[in-house]
Amino acid sequence: MAPSTSGKSRSRLSTAERREQLLRIGARLFAERPYDDVWIEQVADIAEVSRGLLYHYFPTKRDFVTEVIRAEGERLLKMTESDRTLPVEEQLTAGLDAYLRYVEANEDGYRALHSGTSIAVDGVREVLDHNFAEQGRRILEVLCPDSDPPETLRVLVRGWLAFVVAVCLDWLKYRRLTRDQTRDLCAKALLDIVDLST
Repeated sequence: MAPSTSGKSRSRLSTAERREQLLRIGARLFAERPYDDVWIEQVADIAEVSRGLLYHYFPTKRDFVTEVIRAEGERLLKMTESDRTLPVEEQLTAGLDAYLRYVEANEDGYRALHSGTSIAVDGVREVLDHNFAEQGRRILEVLCPDSDPPETLRVLVRGWLAFVVAVCLDWLKYRRLTRDQTRDLCAKALLDIVDLST
């Protein structure tokens, strides 16, 4: 056990645990504040580590925010992998359930993932574009398992993903809908879009 800056004893974390701790702190701060208002010193203070150690993991603030967003995007994709053996509507429902579980369990991370301030940072846009493209690819594989989807459907799915983000951010902020109502609203919107495109 090593003493912290607060005088309390704390356990030493492994490299992976420390990195995860720093990313979680970053997600919370970037969810709450604009990019320019988050300081590396704040992250180090909250984690009770030296700035030098933080810079060892993330050489610049831009590297740090990019890794925060990359980690959240990967966590979201991992949690929302679907069971391709299920019928289409069941895959959609299960996928949305998993997505909303991620949103609830990683509220700060989700907000950070979709905050306008971090999106403006070089490198972050590419991470988000990759995440969005992968989500879209998965949906299109479910909707068109044996053929290339028409471009109109690709565009509609990209628009639907943006709709889901807006709905989830509203849900987190106001909590006026239950999780099931939020899921069903998103599912109906996609099924209606698919009907329109056929």
